[in-house]
Amino acid sequence: MKKVILYSKDYCPYCVHAKRLLEQKGVGYEEINMENRPEEMQALIAKTGMRTVPQIFIEEELIGGFSELSALEAEGQLDAKLGI
Repeated sequence: MKKVILYSKDYCPYCVHAKRLLEQKGVGYEEINMENRPEEMQALIAKTGMRTVPQIFIEEELIGGFSELSALEAEGQLDAKLGI
């Protein structure tokens, strides 16, 4: 199984949905809460160009947010990306 990192913030419904989808698939992930990390959040924005969370990486590849994650699932491509 590939390494998954999920950047999140408190009270983010899309973060909850993304975590739930990964958990339903039995995929472990590292969650990094960016709530009180404004400098780290700015660095993440500079790296990805995305200003919202969740930001989901599989290995070193930016998948995007929950919309992109769920689109991969709907297209039947998520399991292969995750290596399951």
